[in-house]
Amino acid sequence: MPSTKVAVVTGGSRGIGRAAAERLAARGYAVVVGYAGGQDAAESVVAAITGNGGQAVAARADVADETAVAAVFDLAEQRFGGVDAVVHAAGRMALAPVAELDLADLDGILRTNVRGTFVVAQQAARRLRDGGSVVTFSTSVVGLAFPGYAAYSASKGAVEAVTLILARELRGRNINVNAVAPGPTATDLFLDGKDDATIAHLAAQPPLERLGTPEDIAEVVAFLASEAGHWVNGQVLRANGGII
Repeated sequence: MPSTKVAVVTGGSRGIGRAAAERLAARGYAVVVGYAGGQDAAESVVAAITGNGGQAVAARADVADETAVAAVFDLAEQRFGGVDAVVHAAGRMALAPVAELDLADLDGILRTNVRGTFVVAQQAARRLRDGGSVVTFSTSVVGLAFPGYAAYSASKGAVEAVTLILARELRGRNINVNAVAPGPTATDLFLDGKDDATIAHLAAQPPLERLGTPEDIAEVVAFLASEAGHWVNGQVLRANGGII
């Protein structure tokens, strides 16, 4: 068993992905910080991790491109010796009522969120060392059914299906596979396009009466990837402050 565990984190340059990458690094993981276009942001995550004595490298990839994703896993194996955890935080969101959504936006959401999750899950299934962990991302909106979220919620319903089936397909390898479904969380993706009144309304919905933070969700990810969380398998964990 290698002395250093290795994590691949997609969407690792910002928001929940960045928080998860930094939290796993603090737990002793070497981290491959996957990003789609924000190279400077990804390199800042690497600098933060290495500045705290950790190991990290940035890797650019469109998560829906199987060749690019395979290259990210190649890099993890070449640089750090293998892969023990895959955290798939990359995602895309566009909000509009069903009647008004541009179908080009629908195609983009499905490509990134559904195909991208499948491509990353496929590489994880092929490349993870036994005893590892996979964490994907859904959304609590799948259950909350907020108007305007139909395309995004549909894509995340597909993520849940892939995740739960993958957990069963990896029987015999001691790999746990779970989806985290955040509620309203203060990330750029969530805050974009929302006015202060809308944000305040959403923050008041959970009994805990605030938005989640990326760090809140990163702690859940770190738990699921740890030995303490390994018995949790094939689940969708709704980390949302109690919003219903």
